[in-house]
Amino acid sequence: MTQITPQLVREHGLNETEYARINELLGRAPNLVELGIFSVMWSEHCSYKSTRIHLKKLPTSAPWVVQGPGENAGIIDVGDGDVCVFKMESHNHPSFIAPFQGAATGVGGIMRDVFTMGARPVASLNALRFGAPEHPKTKHLVSGVVEGIGSYGNCMGVPTVGGEVNFHASYNGNNLVNAMCVGLAKADKIFYSAARGSGNPVVYVGSKTGRDGIHGATMASAEFNEDSEEKRPTVQVGDPFTEKLLLEACLELMATDAIIAIQDMGAAGLTSSSAEMADKGDSGIEIDLDKVPQRETNLTAYEMMLSESQERMLAVLKPGREAEAERIFKKWELDFSVIGYTTDTHRLVVRHKGEIVADMPVTALSDAAPLYERPYVTRAPATGTPAFDATKPVMESLLKLLGTPDLCSKRWVWEQYDYTVMGDSVQQPGGDAAVVRIHGTGKGLAMSTDVTPRYCRADPREGAKQAVAESYRNITAVGATPLALTDCLNFSNPEKPEAMGEIVNGIEGMGEACRALDFPIVSGNCSLYNETQGEGILPTPTVGGVGLLKNIARMATVAFKRDNDAILVIGETKGHLGQSVYLREIEGREEGACPPVDLKLEKKHGKFVRGLIEAGKLDTVHDVSDGGLLLAVAEMALASGIGAVLRTNYGPADFIPAMFGEDQGRYLIALPQKKADAVIAAAAKAGITIRHLGFTGAVSEMGEPVLQGVGLPAVGLEVLRSAHENWLPGYMNS
Repeated sequence: MTQITPQLVREHGLNETEYARINELLGRAPNLVELGIFSVMWSEHCSYKSTRIHLKKLPTSAPWVVQGPGENAGIIDVGDGDVCVFKMESHNHPSFIAPFQGAATGVGGIMRDVFTMGARPVASLNALRFGAPEHPKTKHLVSGVVEGIGSYGNCMGVPTVGGEVNFHASYNGNNLVNAMCVGLAKADKIFYSAARGSGNPVVYVGSKTGRDGIHGATMASAEFNEDSEEKRPTVQVGDPFTEKLLLEACLELMATDAIIAIQDMGAAGLTSSSAEMADKGDSGIEIDLDKVPQRETNLTAYEMMLSESQERMLAVLKPGREAEAERIFKKWELDFSVIGYTTDTHRLVVRHKGEIVADMPVTALSDAAPLYERPYVTRAPATGTPAFDATKPVMESLLKLLGTPDLCSKRWVWEQYDYTVMGDSVQQPGGDAAVVRIHGTGKGLAMSTDVTPRYCRADPREGAKQAVAESYRNITAVGATPLALTDCLNFSNPEKPEAMGEIVNGIEGMGEACRALDFPIVSGNCSLYNETQGEGILPTPTVGGVGLLKNIARMATVAFKRDNDAILVIGETKGHLGQSVYLREIEGREEGACPPVDLKLEKKHGKFVRGLIEAGKLDTVHDVSDGGLLLAVAEMALASGIGAVLRTNYGPADFIPAMFGEDQGRYLIALPQKKADAVIAAAAKAGITIRHLGFTGAVSEMGEPVLQGVGLPAVGLEVLRSAHENWLPGYMNS
């Protein structure tokens, strides 16, 4: 028997106080298997011990919310008996150690979270953050992560329809891979994970258990150091073809009434799935590890309980339905085994080779898990209005911005994903929000992933508010009503008061925006300890928004549609350059206050724009965000091949801030002049700032579409396109 030493306890990510509490809960010292079980269930990744207190500050309910946080995924009602099931999670540490498998299994895991609720996945999105392009690992990580996401999603036959890719030196030693999955189910066919009742069979289905992924949850709950590469064995290995079989088999079983509860074996594998199901069902559970399908010889009880082998599920069936379920899974060539039963003891009991190797109260792994109110420091927000050189050539700056890592076209990425499979994708990647038709209807789901980490560093509260507001704008811009969010809260070491301050203020800012915009959080994930050698990432509270488009025939897009349309900007342009991409890329500085968010105006502007789209009066809309007005106009022109002329009257000192400032709450719209006059009048009546910015259809003397403006040289769209499209493929091929 392995002796439990202080060193061994520390290696399991537990401190002295936590170990003493384990002894108290058990009434004795734990054995190695029990120590392993506590280490994963009490890890930050599984217990949220640093954030649980603060996560309660987030709004999680609304009349359309069917299921909020606490289940495998959140659920919202989208009408006509349909529900949307969605969630976002991180796979950051594994993707840094093994980019392809880390990203691939992140996609696989989030898909299981969705289909274990009874939903068929219909869309996949992601939010990726990499280090500086010149860092020696960045290109390797980009290549592996993108290939892993594409490989898994494409093999599953689920379209990857949207996402983000950003670069910053703070991610040099800790990239972020946040994966989101959206699914559809019928409201009367939702499945939950509460294993209620006693004497019900517990069945293991899917792939066999191996040694991959052991201590994955614990590894994800610690910062990186120079030995991180040695953690490669903690990264899971995925098989999307098996997952596709598992998806179909689970949905077939769900069509019967045999299931009491079902849960994905994700982080902490068999341990978390069994303990969480018993805890939610107010029951107990007994497992016999001899009956667990195994793909390697001589697996120990410790290894089986902590393995994070992929493509596995745990289900509780109604007694007598085992044979029926087994026929389904055998038909799909998947392992099926009855490995235990539910009990009324409220204990998790694990047997192996005829002996009890673990015996503990279920609540010791859930309610009794550590809960920390860590000390935190609220850092003073960055302030000031940065200086700039008003003589810099505007069009040269635009060309440079279009070719920067953050603002360049990400076509190289999304063309490696199948974004049309299933035949219901009605907006390809590159717009403000992806749109997927609810199959067989005229309705659509709009979705996006958003956050601006440089704002969050300057002011965690305001930056988190902006992430929510931008998701709200992106969904609004296609004509959809924003309904709910999932989140992926990526931060550094919570044991450092300043980092904990970023977490607290970020959550509070997010909560404020969600309440103001009627945009609740229904699911999510916390990913802490994103830190390497003491250097933390920019605070990155990513949000994934979902909205309902009532009529996809009236969906708006960013592309100009006609020549001679009026270009209008909704919302006030003050020229806020603080923390802007322009300031960083053209002036070479990251400073100043981030742009403030007026949530009342966000809601007012969003309602106004949605009303125009829903009424069929508007088909061209673009959210103004990174890069400001001029960059947004350029994106609209490039999306359509139609030029534009800007007729602005900003003075020389105001021109650069007006063109490149990142003031919030703004939309660019384009529509025929007669309709524009009516919209301007309606905006004035509603007290909404609106400005005539120019017209579409500008061409050169040679008839080539151009972008030009008063006092600005004309630049051909093909020149702009070359700058926009070439950076990323050039970088990856260099």
